[in-house]
Amino acid sequence: MRRVRFTSMLALSALALSACNLFVEPVPVPPERPGNLRPTPAALPAPSGPSERSRELANYYTRVEAQLVAQGLMRTDGGGPDTQFSRRMLIDNFERIAFYDEYERGTGLRSSFGGKSRLKRWEVPVRMTVEFGASVSDEQRATDTGEVRRYVARLARLTGHPITMSDANPNYHVMFMSEDDRDTLPGRIQRIVPNINENALDIFRSLPRSIHCLVIAFSSEPGGHEYAKAIALIRAEHPSLMRKSCIHEELAQGLGLANDSPRARPSIFNDDDEFALLTNHDELLLKMLYDRRLSVGMAWPQAEPIVEIIADEVMGGPS
Repeated sequence: MRRVRFTSMLALSALALSACNLFVEPVPVPPERPGNLRPTPAALPAPSGPSERSRELANYYTRVEAQLVAQGLMRTDGGGPDTQFSRRMLIDNFERIAFYDEYERGTGLRSSFGGKSRLKRWEVPVRMTVEFGASVSDEQRATDTGEVRRYVARLARLTGHPITMSDANPNYHVMFMSEDDRDTLPGRIQRIVPNINENALDIFRSLPRSIHCLVIAFSSEPGGHEYAKAIALIRAEHPSLMRKSCIHEELAQGLGLANDSPRARPSIFNDDDEFALLTNHDELLLKMLYDRRLSVGMAWPQAEPIVEIIADEVMGGPS
């Protein structure tokens, strides 16, 4: 996700209404209407398209994408000769991305300031489903569903973990919602995770435009590290490349690569926006994360000697 550290302040203002007396000419009381008559409700005009707020967001994100691409960012090449990385760099990046948390657990978007964590991932099969807000067109739904389906197949190949698209008892919900769908979102989230923490729910209620997309994964038990459910939210106002970038980053982070690192390159797990799509470096991180020699809940000192061996294997030997 485009992770932006921010501080929000809630300003409460009270509007004082002064009392006043109005004189109104008396109006004759009409005769009683028969009891079986009911007033015909006025028909509300059907929405003609996105609201002004949604159109403004779409224009804003289109400008953001264009500016990033013009600067040579949002690359889609997966890394090249200019982004070589060593075995040592891969290990260091894996530690920082898989064994640290970006946000303090249970507090919403409060930064953890680089807090250490333990290895997190799914042990049960991942069943992803795609959901859309009412504002999303049929054409866009088909495009997004196809994109997610192809990426899910790629994630399954890379991790060796059972990851599929399924509407039967899904546990990973990928939501494409616009600003016009915002009012329906908290209720839907609560139906998926009935006991969701209020801090987590508040994120969905008031998402600032600086957060382009997000994923929240829920452990199978309080304070646990084994994922049992996840919700990814992607703004429907995004243009095509930013939309695809959100799919790549959030769905992968929801598998257990929960942090970003400014040193990771070439990588989407870096807030510099250099890469839009999963890179060859990131593919190795996913392979390492789901290597069965590592276990959920491992701390880095315990995992490090195993990661050293795995890194040798995926990099083709020490370097």
